[in-house]
Amino acid sequence: MGNAGDDPVIKQFRDQISDNDLKIIDAVNKRLKLVKQLKEYKEQHGVDFLDPAREEWMLTFVSRANKGPLSRDGLAELYRGIVEITKREAAQS
Repeated sequence: MGNAGDDPVIKQFRDQISDNDLKIIDAVNKRLKLVKQLKEYKEQHGVDFLDPAREEWMLTFVSRANKGPLSRDGLAELYRGIVEITKREAAQS
């Protein structure tokens, strides 16, 4: 058996996965910037920052858009994690 690092097919997949991971991080950072801007706006206008009904609506929205192979349960777990991290990070500003 050869070393996985020597296999060009494995390297190509790993490079593509790494590139995709960078896109995920970029998308989360863009989301966080938007949420921070929204939080500031809501604070200036006396509107509550947290909106559980909107979070549930968004989960339904992204669930309908999900074409897989990510399962509905996996999507819900991922989305709720992103929302919780975003709320925590936005609260620090």
